[in-house]
Amino acid sequence: MVLTSLSLLPVSTEMTQGCAKGCDLCSEFNGCLKCSPKLFILLERNDIRQIGICLPSCPPGYFDVRNPDMNKCMKCKIDNCEDCFSRNFCTKCKEGLYLHKGRCYATCPEGYSAANGTMECSSPAQCEMSEWGPWGPCSKKKKLCGFRRGNEERSRKVLQAPSLGDVSVCPATSELRRCTVLKNPCPEGWKKKKEEQGKRDNANEDRSRKDAKDGRVRRRKGQPRGTVVPVTSAP
Repeated sequence: MVLTSLSLLPVSTEMTQGCAKGCDLCSEFNGCLKCSPKLFILLERNDIRQIGICLPSCPPGYFDVRNPDMNKCMKCKIDNCEDCFSRNFCTKCKEGLYLHKGRCYATCPEGYSAANGTMECSSPAQCEMSEWGPWGPCSKKKKLCGFRRGNEERSRKVLQAPSLGDVSVCPATSELRRCTVLKNPCPEGWKKKKEEQGKRDNANEDRSRKDAKDGRVRRRKGQPRGTVVPVTSAP
C-alpha cells in the first residue's frame, strides 16, 4: 500500500538524530518531513516515493509558499516556464520563448514586440509618434523622370520612446506606396544630353557606313581588267 500523506508515513523515533542538516523531523522512507524555520521543504519524486529535502530557497521551476507551520516549494504549472512567481504567473520562460503577462509564447502576440533586446514582450502603445509628413515625389531607382510608374514615400518621427529608450518597439517611421506619373517631362539639360547622345550614335553609324563603302570601292579598283575580244562582221 502506497501512503500519500506525510502524516501517515513511518516517522523516525529519534526526532533529530539521523536527519539531514536543517531538518527537524524525518522519516526512514521519505526523508525530511519538517524543515527548520526559514527553510523550504521540497518533495522530489523517487519512483513511487516522495523524498523531502530542505532548501534555503526554491529551485528554478518552483515558487515558494510561506506558512506558519512550514514553508514549501511548489512546482510551476505553466507550460514552458523556467521560473515563476506563483502557480499561474511565469517570470522566466525556457530558452527561445517570449514572456508576456506571465505566459510563454513562441512569438510576441500581435501588437507587441520584444523590448530592449530581451525576451519580454512590451506594447508599442508606449511610443509617441509625430504626424505623417507629406508624400515625397514619385521616383524610380532614384530617378525623377523617364518612367510612368514608380514609388513615393512619407515619414514621421518618434517623439517619445518607452522608458527603456528602445525605439525598435515603436511603429514604423516610413511608409511607401506605388504611384503613376501621367506627364513626366525630363529637365531641359537631361533632354539636351539625350539628344547629344543620339547625334553621337548617328555619327558613329554614318562613319560605319562610309567605311564599308570605301572598302567595297578599294576591292573593285584592285581587280584585273577584262580582255577585249575584237568583233568582225560577216562577209
